[in-house]
Amino acid sequence: MSDNTPDELHVARPHPVGANGRPIRKDEIELSERGLYVESWMPERRSRRRPLLFIHGEMTGSWIWERYLSYFASRGWEGHALNLRNHFWSETTEIAAVCFGDYVEDVVAVMDKLGSGAVAVGHGMGGLLALKAAERHSVGAVVLLDSELPRDLRPPVRPHELREIPDVYGRDQIGWETLPEKLQRENRDLTIADIVRLQHLFGQKPHESGQVKREVLEGIAIDRSRLVGVPILVVGAGLDGTSSAAGAERLADWLGGTYEPFGAHSHYGLVIGESSFQQVADGVRAFLESHRM
Repeated sequence: MSDNTPDELHVARPHPVGANGRPIRKDEIELSERGLYVESWMPERRSRRRPLLFIHGEMTGSWIWERYLSYFASRGWEGHALNLRNHFWSETTEIAAVCFGDYVEDVVAVMDKLGSGAVAVGHGMGGLLALKAAERHSVGAVVLLDSELPRDLRPPVRPHELREIPDVYGRDQIGWETLPEKLQRENRDLTIADIVRLQHLFGQKPHESGQVKREVLEGIAIDRSRLVGVPILVVGAGLDGTSSAAGAERLADWLGGTYEPFGAHSHYGLVIGESSFQQVADGVRAFLESHRM
C-alpha cells in the first residue's frame, strides 16, 4: 500500500455473476490511516436495503465471507467484509501487542465509513466484536453466527488454560494442523476442498494474537442496555460441540434475540461450506427481510 493512498478508496472491478445469476460489482474500501482493507461486493443496481458489515473471527479474513458476499449482493444487499489488522489484505502489525479493544476500534472505524444503520454480521470472535462495536455505533441489526460468548455466559477460565496460549498462535492452536480426512470426520458438512482451502488460508505461520484469545476466554463484558431495540439473530452450530455452540440459545435469550439452530452444521460450515452455507444464508435473509433490512 502506498503512503499517498487516499483515506478511503473505492475501486470498481468487472461484473462477475452472483449465486443466482445476477451481475454484481466488486469494490474495495481502504482505510489507509488504520491500514485496513475492506472487500466489498455490490449489487449491480443500488437498492434501499441496509448495507451488511461482515466481521470475521480468529485466524480468518474477508475470504471466509466470499459465498455470503456473492449470495447477498446478487439479492440486492451491498456487503462489506472487513479484514482486521494483521489479517489477509490489511497491513501487518506487531500482533503480539494487539488487544481485543484494538479489534473493536477496527470495526468501529469501518462502521463510521458505512454510516449508521448497517447490519453487523459476526462469526465466532467476530460476533463479540459486533456486539462490542454496536454498544458505540448505531446499527440496524446484529447477526451472530456461532459467536463466542460474553463474560456473563462464560464458565470461569482456569489459569493454566491462559498460560498455555502463546503470544502469537496459528492453526495448530485451533486444531487445524492435521490431516484433511480427520478434519472432515469432525466437520461433516465440509468437503475436502473446503477443508484444504481453510487450512491454506489459515496460513503456515502463526499470526493471531494470544492476548486477544486470553481476553475472550476471561470474558468480554457486553452492556445489553446499549442494544435495546436492536433486532438480533443468534445462529448456533450443532456439529462441533464447542461452548459457543452449546450456549447459542442462552445467548439469544440473554440478548432478547431470535435463536435459530443448525444442528447439522459445523462452526466453519455455517459460513464457508460449499453445500451447507446456503441454508444458513437463507435463514439470515429471512430474518433481515422480516425486519425490513
